[in-house]
Amino acid sequence: MNTLFTPLQAGALNLPNRIVMAPLTRNRAPHAVPNALMATYYEQRATAGLLISEATAISHQGQGYAHVPGLYGEDQLQGWKQVTDGVHRAGGRIVTQLWHVGRISHHLLQPDGQPPVAPSAIAAKTKTYLIDDVTGQGKFVPTSMPRALRQEELPGIVQDFAVAAREAVQSAGFDGVELHAANGYLLDQFLKTGANQRQDDYGGSIENRARLTLECARAVVDAVGRGKVGIRISPVTPANDIEDADPQPLFEYLMQQLAPLGLAYVHVIEGQTGGDRELAERPFDYLALKSSYRQAGGKGAWMVNNGYDAALASQAVESGYADAVAFGKAFISNPDLVHRIRHQLPLNAPKTEYFYGGGAEGYTDYPTAN
Repeated sequence: MNTLFTPLQAGALNLPNRIVMAPLTRNRAPHAVPNALMATYYEQRATAGLLISEATAISHQGQGYAHVPGLYGEDQLQGWKQVTDGVHRAGGRIVTQLWHVGRISHHLLQPDGQPPVAPSAIAAKTKTYLIDDVTGQGKFVPTSMPRALRQEELPGIVQDFAVAAREAVQSAGFDGVELHAANGYLLDQFLKTGANQRQDDYGGSIENRARLTLECARAVVDAVGRGKVGIRISPVTPANDIEDADPQPLFEYLMQQLAPLGLAYVHVIEGQTGGDRELAERPFDYLALKSSYRQAGGKGAWMVNNGYDAALASQAVESGYADAVAFGKAFISNPDLVHRIRHQLPLNAPKTEYFYGGGAEGYTDYPTAN
């Protein structure tokens, strides 16, 4: 029987345990450049079986929040290199999450103040995060009205994902990449009917709405190799004002198409991101989802996320329901989370007021257990 502490081979990634640090946006990268403070933060958490970096923009257009890092400039790649070097020195493994926010942005964050882009010109009823460059104070503001991407622009999006993936591995030193197709961002927007009302080859049918995500997945695998790519999905989350009329067949189709690509893992957010695991108004069969992937030949590790504590995570792995479990908030306040779970030690409470923006306080100053 596997436990949380049984090693796991996820594609080309060799995990010493099955406790994964989920991607967590912390807004501590001014000018989108990773820095020494971030390197300390990730190195502190390197005992995780796998670190998944905070979401990282593949292009300036992909930026949606203030002070989030990117992968599209040489200074950004060198900033990330100091992060990955530190993690590797500490014996850890780290992949980066490739991110295009789509409509979840503000014109002040976009190139030349242009509108954000989306499958369709439908505003998301949600907010993004801006920081005043003079005062340093951050605030949440409504997202801007997006414009619909033209079909001839989509190959460029695919190329941006592929180039960012290649640079992440070859230049920035990441062990792999995770394709962010969750939480109402660009790829999720194309997947779901609530944001995608296109009439061309990328809208309408399930096959059309899944087309961009699959094109990006194939391009990223081609760029960095089989076994080094994961994907994150959130079939029913309402995060960032996203919804789909019938997510079960949509995501089972997606899994069937992803199965031959040799992914390292599939990372599934169950329920509402950061909220309820079961949504009465949005039922979903996660076992059927996994079965559709396995029956189509998918061999990637099955990683689950959202609301798991040590007991629930242990049960998920020991029962065979999941191969690994990703923890978010618990890793923010417990850099030694693996040690604490192994020895059943109490957890530090997070300082929620320091989740987004700031410096070392509430970021790198959490104590480890004796």
